[in-house]
Parts: sequence; structure tokens; C-alpha cells
Amino acid sequence: MKVFTKQTLKIQAAVMVGLMAGSEDALASANNFSDIARNINNSIEELPGLVTGLSYMMGLLFGTLGIMKIKDHVENPTQTPLKDGAVRLAAGGALFGLPIVFESMLNTIGTTNAGVEPAELNRVIFNVR
Repeated sequence: MKVFTKQTLKIQAAVMVGLMAGSEDALASANNFSDIARNINNSIEELPGLVTGLSYMMGLLFGTLGIMKIKDHVENPTQTPLKDGAVRLAAGGALFGLPIVFESMLNTIGTTNAGVEPAELNRVIFNVR
């Protein structure tokens, strides 16, 4: 770890003060929890698309690696077990199917609270005589 000198720490402090003094508008607009939550929500809005793309790419990669391991098993069965290729193929298939499962889950549950509501108890009748 690098040891900071007093001069380096003074420069860093001056830069931080300068950045904070110049960003008063940014600090003033995000001063309550609602604004912070709204900013986080807007920031992660595109996250499902990123997860979908990464899932497809990793699924294809694991599938290709699984096929190559099965080829290695066919060429030399004593050195490469069949389970290595099978596990990679299964992981690739699971990753490739993840976006479809995620979309069907969202369609089933929904993105609003209208589809899933807790049960309400209005009254209790015991019918005891």
C-alpha cells in the first residue's frame, strides 16, 4: 500500500472541497429518501436487458465448452470424464433458458401489486349453538 505524504493529502482534500462546492445543485436535488429511491429505480431500469444479454452469452459459452469436453471424452475417455461436458451443457442450457423463465415469472406475478394481494379477513362466524 502506498504511503500518502502530507502534500498528497492536502491536494486530495482541496480537490474534494472543489468538487463538493461545484456540485451544490446535485446535492440539493437529492436530499431526501424519495429522490434517492427514484434515482436508484431509474438507474436499474435497464438491468433486466443486461442480465438477458449476459445470460445468453454465458449460455452459449458454456454450451460450446460442454461440446468441446464431450469431444475430448470421445477422443480419450480415460482422461476426460463425461460428466465434465454434461455439467457444462446443463449449465449452458439453464443460462440460455433464464431470460424465458424470468419473463414468464414477470407475466405470472406481474410488475404491479394488482395481481398479488394478501387475503383479507372481514369477519369470523363460529356457528356455535
